[in-house]
Parts: sequence; structure tokens; C-alpha cells
Amino acid sequence: MIVDHIKNWKNYAFGPAWGKAFAFLETLDAESEDGEFPIDGETMFARVMSYQVKNETDPEAVLEAHRKYVDIQMTLVGSERIACYPLHTLDPEDRYCSERDVQFFQYTAPADLQLSVFPGTFVCLLPQDCHMPQLKTGPEAKIVKKVVVKILRDALEI
Repeated sequence: MIVDHIKNWKNYAFGPAWGKAFAFLETLDAESEDGEFPIDGETMFARVMSYQVKNETDPEAVLEAHRKYVDIQMTLVGSERIACYPLHTLDPEDRYCSERDVQFFQYTAPADLQLSVFPGTFVCLLPQDCHMPQLKTGPEAKIVKKVVVKILRDALEI
């Protein structure tokens, strides 16, 4: 996993797909519309979404990991917390769904690693990084607008 400010994205030499992802991210702002955006066919696409943040114990909170795609997540409005777990330390809740490239895991305890993401910062989550996004950073449940860029793992030079 990588956590950094968007101005530092060039410090990571992961090939042309990495640059293409950040060229897209740099076009977004608080006024960007929710929806799915193609960037490079099946290799790369993005989702902009707005939602209310929650607690880990809320039924809508999900602990997930992906195998084929790497996530670059960045908030555009507000802040959220992402709980991160080493994949090998968790028990699956269900089978891996290749069509959606997702597997869900059982939540048993708060993560030792908690990231607060706010406008200007990004988190790159790799296949070994199980994560629970969309979590509150404070006591109030606020609306967040976020973008997730999905990059085919094999398209990155890592």
C-alpha cells in the first residue's frame, strides 16, 4: 500500500498506466459528477461516488480485497478512514467473485492500521491489502465524495 499526497505521484515509477491514472485524477474536483468513467478499456476505469461514512460495526461496512485490480482511492469532498489489514490474517466471508473482482472477509476487530484520507491525498491498495473504506474519521456521519481508479494489476510495473 502507498499513502501520499497527489503532488508526489511521480515519485513512484510504476509505468505508463500509473501516469494515465493520475492524469485522470488531476482532472477531478469537488464538482465532479458521480458515475463510472472509462479511462483505458478493461485495463483502467474510475468510479466517482458520494455516500455517508459509517462505523466498522455497521452492517453496510465491508472488508474487501481484490485480485485483478489495484485501487487508487482519493476523496474529493470530506474525509474518510480506511481500515487496512494484511490479507493473510483474515478469514473469508465468502468465495472470491471473479466477475466483480472482490472477496469479502469477516470483521472481528479494529485494524491496527487506520488511514485518514482527505482531499489531496491518495491511497494505493494492492491485492494483499484487505481494506474497509467509507469509515468515519470523527463522531459525526458526514457525506464524502470519493474516486476509486481501478487499474489492472498486470498493467502496472510493480
